[in-house]
Amino acid sequence: MTPDLPRQAEPADEPSRPAEDRRHMIRRRALTLLIIGLLIGVPAGYLVISANQSRDSGKDKEAKYSATGLTEGWPSKVQRRLYQIPIPHPANQVAYYETNNWRTSRLYVQFQTTHAGLDAFLAELGLSRDDLERDDITIGARDQKVTGWKFTGEGARPGDYFGLVREQKNPAPTQDIVVNTGNPEFPMVYVVSRTVP
Repeated sequence: MTPDLPRQAEPADEPSRPAEDRRHMIRRRALTLLIIGLLIGVPAGYLVISANQSRDSGKDKEAKYSATGLTEGWPSKVQRRLYQIPIPHPANQVAYYETNNWRTSRLYVQFQTTHAGLDAFLAELGLSRDDLERDDITIGARDQKVTGWKFTGEGARPGDYFGLVREQKNPAPTQDIVVNTGNPEFPMVYVVSRTVP
């Protein structure tokens, strides 16, 4: 048999706690529920807001990349570096369009420049005007349809067309280049640069 342990007596100097009245108990429980609600509700609300922002961002990107046709303006420096399209200065009528899928990424760019700008552009690619072939439309019908470019027939820019293909080993991009000299002072350049990720 186990001996009974002596019980410790309550200290004489501390008064005993009065029983909790009903109003205090309700207030304590309400405060506890509020704290629990905040601990659960704030993170849950944050997750809902974050999910909505992420979904909206995805919709914006989807709209941006599902659009067809060119966007007026310069492609980003990252795009120009990745696709190796050194747009010269001065250049105007600059427009671009990028497509991406699991097989091939393409950047379509057009710009008008001076003859010196054309020479600088070609030199950056390791090429010269001697590499351009008269009446060689190197940008295919599929890519023309994507951008709305027309090099022959109704709707085509007047003037002579010159083209070349700069092929490189993957993952370096390959460029199809077409130059229109309809404006004798300011040639128009069309480029399709494609890379396989």
